[in-house]
Order: sequence, then C-alpha cells, then structure tokens
Amino acid sequence: MVIHRFLWISPDPLQPRVEQRLPDAVVAPRKLAAAERFAVHCPRQNTKGTALFAILQAAGWPIWFLLAASIIALALIIERSLSLRAKRIIPPALFEQVVSVYRRQGVSDDVLDKLGKDSPLGAVLAAGLRNHKSSRYVMKEAIEEAGRAVAHDLERFLTTLGTIATAAPLLGLFGTVIGMIEIFGSQAPGSANPQQLAHGISIALYNTAFGIAIAIPSLIFYRHFKNKVDTFVVEMELQASKLVDILHGERADYPPLRA
Repeated sequence: MVIHRFLWISPDPLQPRVEQRLPDAVVAPRKLAAAERFAVHCPRQNTKGTALFAILQAAGWPIWFLLAASIIALALIIERSLSLRAKRIIPPALFEQVVSVYRRQGVSDDVLDKLGKDSPLGAVLAAGLRNHKSSRYVMKEAIEEAGRAVAHDLERFLTTLGTIATAAPLLGLFGTVIGMIEIFGSQAPGSANPQQLAHGISIALYNTAFGIAIAIPSLIFYRHFKNKVDTFVVEMELQASKLVDILHGERADYPPLRA
C-alpha cells in the first residue's frame, strides 16, 4: 500500500485510474476569467477597420458607388494639384528668354519645337512666332487658337471632378431612400421594434453623410482649379499680346526686333 500511495497507481492494476472532474459551475467562471485576462493583455487588432467595413456593408449596395466616386475624386485632386503648378504652366523667365533668343538668332524650326514642348505658355508663344512675318491680326489669331487648345488641356478632368461634386449628394440621398425602403419593408405589421428601426435608419443615413463628405472637398477643389486655370489663361494672353506688340514694334518698353 505504501508503493501504491507513492507511485499514484491503482491498487488494482487491471482497472484504469479515474480522473476527477470539476463541475461545470466551477469550470465556466474560471474559463470566463481567463478569457477576460487574455482580452486585456491581447486586445483585438483592426477593430476600427472592422467596424468601418461593417458600416459599409450595412449601408447597402449604393454606398459602393460613393466609395468609387471618392477614390476617383481623390485621384483627380492629386493629379491636378501636380499638373497645375505655376512653374510648370508659366515658367517665370520664359518670356524674356524667348525675346532674347529671337533677338540673337531669329526663328528656327528647332527653336519652335523646343519652345512648344517646354510648357503651355511656350506652346502659345511658339504659335505666335510661327507667324511672326504675318500681319498683327493673323499672329493674334494663331495665338488665340493655341490658347484655346492649351486652356482645354488645362481643364482636363475638371468636368469629372465637378460632376462628382454634384452627383455625390444625390447618390447619398438615393442610398438613404433605398435603405429606408428595405427597413420598412422588412418590418412585419404590429411587430415593429422602435430601437431596431431607429438603428436601421441611422445606418441608412450614412449614405447621405458619406455623399456630402465627398461633395464638399470635390466642389472646393473644382472651384479652386477652375479659378487657377482662368488665371493662367489670362496671364498667357497678356504675355502673348506683349510678344505681338514687341514683334510689331508697338511697345515703348521693348525696342523693335528684326529676324
């Protein structure tokens, strides 16, 4: 019997040892406490991302159109911000360089090609220099045609950005209406839960809020870029008109030039 107590084996070697199990009333609280301690020391990751994805799913299929519109609007804003830089559109010393080159060596095809590819202002000035031997009217007409083409290129994608700014609130309102139709259609007569109904309406209103959140920055940047393009066009017209006056010898601040 001493050997039996010491080695913890059954007195009867033919019968297996029966383990004693604690009752569930004792085990369950211990498991719950262990789970709580694990949750405290190891918090869940990406909780905010999961909640946002759940909101997008609950808001219904119309919100995915708004999500696509927001991505497109952000891409257009970044692209136009990089493209519509003043130094890229109207280089500060380009006009003086053009006048200096014209004074030294006149006009050549190589110079005109390089000038036309330099910048939008260079394209406008190159169009005028190609007709430097023509009358003042012909030269200004060529500059105006080139200016219209440059202005159209500068306004690229602005129509799309303005359309997103206008359509985003309507898409949000459309999503909210669709969500409310589904919520009220799923309620059985006489068994409506006010809390569940209010929660469903709040989820549906995410469409409207998301649409307005997209429209506000899109409209602001659309107006900003539109005004920026108009300012560039006016500045290019002024410099092109100055070039016409210089070539035709009708300005006092620059001497007449001859090719």
